[in-house]
Amino acid sequence: MKNIILWGASGQAIVVEEFLSQLGYKLIAVFDNNKVVKSPFESIPIYHGTSGFYNWLKTEEDTKNVSYTVTIGGSKGQERVDIYKMLASSGLQGVSIVHPTSFVASSAFIANGCQMLANTAICARTQLGLATIVNTSAILDHECIISKGVHIAPGATLAGCVQVGDFSFIGAGAIILPRIRIGKNTIIGAGSVVTKNIPDNVVAYGNPARIIRDNF
Repeated sequence: MKNIILWGASGQAIVVEEFLSQLGYKLIAVFDNNKVVKSPFESIPIYHGTSGFYNWLKTEEDTKNVSYTVTIGGSKGQERVDIYKMLASSGLQGVSIVHPTSFVASSAFIANGCQMLANTAICARTQLGLATIVNTSAILDHECIISKGVHIAPGATLAGCVQVGDFSFIGAGAIILPRIRIGKNTIIGAGSVVTKNIPDNVVAYGNPARIIRDNF
């Protein structure tokens, strides 16, 4: 078994932890920036913030053999990527986590730190950027390009050749039609049907999806 830590101690961590052992990982510690959050796993210690992390790091004799993934979901993609890079600079090994029931095409490109949960489909020539989350039963059809820090929520469907910018969030059950571009730091609401390009830094939802407000 390989040792692994999770940064983020809420729902995303609970979902990922459930199948870590099937991938050959042993969870040894959890970290979270919220000092009042308790460990969601019995017998697994939690440490808070960067100070807690560096104090923990001092106790580890062989950090080169410790892997990590950042289990902070939702529209916090920038935070997820920043923490991922901080952990990488500490000598730990970032890994992508793929549920055993997930389909990943041989021609797909998966960057480090991604999470693909149960029954997801990452189809031909799709690209996932650093620390992207593809949640339960989401489908990314051929040639989608997903930038760093994106979170695609459960049941979302991205038809062929969809592009999603850095740190954006695609809500549960949303449908993005072929060749649509979603900008950076943009939120697409649950159940939306996106029929035209959506720019950076906005919140959009509905059928068809319309821009509701800015997202700064």
